[in-house]
Amino acid sequence: MIISLRRLFNQRYFFYSIIGLMAIGTVYVQVSDMVGGGPIAIAGTRTSQKVVALTFDHSWGNKYTPSILETLKKNNVKVTFFIMGPWAERYPEVAKQMVADGHEIASHGYRHENYGDMTDDWVRCDIQKAHAQIKEVTGVDAVLIRPPNGHYSQRSLKVTDELGYKTIIWNIDSLDWKNPGRDVIVDRVIKRLKSGAIILLHASDTPTQTAEALPILLEKIKAQGYEITTVGDLLNRCSEEGVRRH
Repeated sequence: MIISLRRLFNQRYFFYSIIGLMAIGTVYVQVSDMVGGGPIAIAGTRTSQKVVALTFDHSWGNKYTPSILETLKKNNVKVTFFIMGPWAERYPEVAKQMVADGHEIASHGYRHENYGDMTDDWVRCDIQKAHAQIKEVTGVDAVLIRPPNGHYSQRSLKVTDELGYKTIIWNIDSLDWKNPGRDVIVDRVIKRLKSGAIILLHASDTPTQTAEALPILLEKIKAQGYEITTVGDLLNRCSEEGVRRH
């Protein structure tokens, strides 16, 4: 069928209808990021406020944690620690210190295995075991979780949601676990800074340069005019335009 575009565009109603549909489509995309189709993995928030969340995954060891905590305290910065249940049991005083210092405690699971590869029952058991251990040590009922390796599936997201957790990933990866060098870690984060971002760092023993990079990183983030906060605060206070899917 041949359609005369000139004839169609001469009809004002057609033009305004197209504009209306485009506007509706834009609204739908924004709303779907917030409420569409089931649980999602959150990578950040949509906001005009210059605020970022700083997060640390912690699964084993305690070599660098005291230095990281001291740097955060000195700079009056509160962050989110995603800790594994067994780690909390092995280093209870450190986990309690995180709480005492005002940091947000979240879960990193019980075993460091990819949730997306596991059955629903396996994921449920892993989350529940970690939850119980973290609660026993810190007194915190965690509501945020970062699955090990940031790995998930739609099924594992559903199980996580059923257990009352939000799945948190990131949209700025420092790659500190590769130990690329203190300045490389700092530069990689600073070059990617944006409002509503969630930044990934590690507090375990494998990344050997994170503790050294941290004071420089905090200084440079603040110099760029950004406030540093926890994931929970970012979601509650700085998601006026919704969240970013991973």
